[in-house]
Formats: sequence, C-alpha cells, structure tokens
Amino acid sequence: MTWRPQYRSSKFRHVFGKPAVKESCYDGVPITRSVQDNNFCAVNPRFLAVITECAGGGAFLVLSVHHTGKDTTVKVWEIPPHGVLKNLTVPWKELQGHSRRVGLIEWHPTANNILFSTGYDYKVMIWNLDCPEQVIKNPVRTISHHTDVVLSLSFNTEGSLFATTCKDRKVRMIEPRSGNLLQEANCKTHKASKVLFLGNMKMLFTSGTSRWNDRQFALWDQDDLSVPLLEENLDGSSGVLFPFYDPDTHMLYLAGKGDGNMRYYEISSEKPYIHYLTEYRSHQPQKGMGVMPKRGLDTSSCEVFRFYKLVTTKSLIEPLSMIVPRRSESYQEDIYPMTAGNRPALSAEEWLSGIDKGPVLMSMKPGSQEAVSYSEMIKGMGNAVDTRRSHSRPYIQDKLETKDGKEDSGNTEEEMRRTPVSNGEDIGLCSPPRTENELRMKFHKQQEEIRRLRELLNQRDVRVKQLELEIKNMKNSQPHQGSL
Repeated sequence: MTWRPQYRSSKFRHVFGKPAVKESCYDGVPITRSVQDNNFCAVNPRFLAVITECAGGGAFLVLSVHHTGKDTTVKVWEIPPHGVLKNLTVPWKELQGHSRRVGLIEWHPTANNILFSTGYDYKVMIWNLDCPEQVIKNPVRTISHHTDVVLSLSFNTEGSLFATTCKDRKVRMIEPRSGNLLQEANCKTHKASKVLFLGNMKMLFTSGTSRWNDRQFALWDQDDLSVPLLEENLDGSSGVLFPFYDPDTHMLYLAGKGDGNMRYYEISSEKPYIHYLTEYRSHQPQKGMGVMPKRGLDTSSCEVFRFYKLVTTKSLIEPLSMIVPRRSESYQEDIYPMTAGNRPALSAEEWLSGIDKGPVLMSMKPGSQEAVSYSEMIKGMGNAVDTRRSHSRPYIQDKLETKDGKEDSGNTEEEMRRTPVSNGEDIGLCSPPRTENELRMKFHKQQEEIRRLRELLNQRDVRVKQLELEIKNMKNSQPHQGSL
C-alpha cells in the first residue's frame, strides 16, 4: 500500500509573518547583552517593558505601546553655573512636534530662547521657549521646503536669514519668520553637505564633493545662488569636510572627518576671495570638533581660535589652540576686534514681531565689560551701552558712570519711585515661581546677576583708584612746573 501524507484542513494553514515598518518599530533601545536564557521583555495593552544594558544590572525601560520609532522630542536642559553635581532627570523644556528622529538643532544667533530643529521628517521647526509650559507641542513655524534630510543649517549675522544643505545636495536660503524659500542652488558640479554664512561679507561657503567624488568647496554670492563664484577641489578622501569661520579675523578652517590635518584660509571680498594660509598636521584623526566662543580665548597668548578635537582612537578630547606668533605679551588690538558677547540682542517676542538686530558686541581686552550692539557699531556709535544691561541695574549704573568716580548724593524723586528690577525683569510684573524647577532657575539667575554686579563694582573701584592716583600726580607736578 502506498503511503500518503495526511493533510488536515485548518483555517490557520496560510498564516504568514508581516514585520512592522521601521516607523512602527521601537528604535534606539539599548537591549541587554546578558547571556541568561530569558525573554527580557513583557507587554500589556498599554506598556512595553524591556531589560536594558547596564553596568550594575537590573535596569529596565518602560515604553508606551504607541510610542514607536526613535525619540522624536527635543529636550532642553539647564546646566547649573557650578556644574552638574547630580543626575538631571527633569528637562527645562520638552519640544514635541517632529514625527521622526531629530538630527540637528541650532539656537538663533541674536534672539533669546528661539530654537531651530530639523529631523528625519524633512521639516525645520522654530520654537519659542519663552512660555510658561514645560512641554511645548506647537512650534511657531514649520518649514517644509526640503525633500530629504537636512544636513546643516547656518544663520546670517542678524539671524534674519538661514541657509541649509540637504541630502538632495541643494542649497536653500529661507526667511525664517515667513518660511518663504528665497533662493535654491542646484549645481551639478558641486554636491554640498555643509554650509556657512561668511559673516557680513554677503557670501556663502559650502563644502561637499565634486562630480567625481573629490572633496570640494564652493563660494557663493548671497544674492545669486545660480552659479558659484568659486569651486576648488581638495583631495580624494571620503570624510566629510567641517568648515569653521571666524568673522572677526575672516579666517576659515577646514577639518575633515577622519583626518588628522586641518587647512585654514583667509577670506577677502575681492577675487580670488579665498587665500590659502597653511595647514596643521597631526597623526591623530578627529571624529568631530568643538569650538570655544571668542570670549573664552586666552588673549595673553594671542590665541585667535580654539578647537576641541575628538580623538576616538585614544578616547581623548584634545584642545587645539590657533595662535598668532607675537613677541609682545601686551594686548594685541589688531587681532582682537569687538566680538559677539553672550547677551541676546532682543527677546523672542521682538524677533517674532519682525525686529532684526545684530549681536551685542564686547571687547576682549582684559577688564573691559562694555557691550555694544552690532547695528550701533556699524553706525559708529561704539560707546553706546547695551540697553538691556543698563535697564537691569538702574541704581548702580547711574552712580558708577560719574566722571570723578564719586557717589552722587542727590537722589531725585524719579529715582526713588523706580521699581526694582532683577535680571532685566520688573519684580512687580513677575509672576511667582510655580514649580521647584522655576524656583531653582530664578535662584541661579539671581546668583549670576549678583556675581556680575560684584565684578562690575570691583572694576569700577579699580578705575576710581586709578583716577585718584592720576589727580594726585597732577597736583604734585604743578608746584614743580611753577618753580621752573
């Protein structure tokens, strides 16, 4: 008798497996590497729990079943002035708006608490952090001109325009408040990956690759992105070129990912525009670079730029100072012009209403704390003091600006009626802190204000003593002149 397989009729015979698309998966979860035979996961209709990798063991992560994909939020943390002494668990602000992973964030260069974010949903979102809510779900503007992932974003000096490079290799110039696309560059001979506004020179700089995949940079006229002003091939390496520009010295630095060397150039407004200076060489390849703001440089050693080089082969962060060789140890004014300070030029509401201002400038000369707005500097009003700083301390400013350094004993009725202010805010109009986090923030702001006022008083005392000494020397010299 011939054996025949016996088939059983079943309605589940043709069941098949269908994996979820990537957007419906739980991405970025550090799953444990333990060799124990276990499921390491538990699920119910609301939550999913999974054991995660941890040095001490026993850690697990609980996620909402509907919270798929990678983390699409932006969390803003406030670092205390004295540093992080304990784990921070509650962010200052949480921004929820992107539908896919966030890849890039940038602060507005002059407006306070305006943040730009881009994600893998190809959108650029503008956030106003000057609001009482801790969780912000609605950005003030969503820009959807990009067809692929945004690779870099750069602002002009006043923050009234920004330029982007995209994975589609196009360069776009956008007006942020309206969201209008002003210009778009699509050059077949240059595939841009990074973009920079070159200060107030009305030019854009991009780095990328040529048609033959050579590393290349290009220079563009800000008012006409149809054809680049200049293209130059560098080498055949594959690492991305990171450009860094110093608007004070007009120096441009190019550092390649995975390279050990760094090229630097000087930018001019006339042809050939970009002038090669020299090259720094090192055997240690960099994965990324951080840049110290100009106000943190060491002027006594003629330091004009400082990088923080990430060396993954040695688990090392290496500071790299760019120094102008000078014999004199005195302050070199020709290499340290007025530079952007750490004070915002305008509030978020002012910027959203259409006001544009350049950065508040400061002197890098030791002992100098005077800040001047960029627009006033352009008009030649270099002695104007930043309005925000003077409004934040009316009593002290009025007393310290007397020429002879002595206190003014006559207080007017208007001065007596003035409302005390703290951190530039009217105390009578400030609402009391509602949460412990807000109370902590206000405490740190007050401590910072007290520290700044003490520094100002100490500097004024030194100046008063210098003036008194000069007056004494003048009085002593008068009898000698009379006798002659």
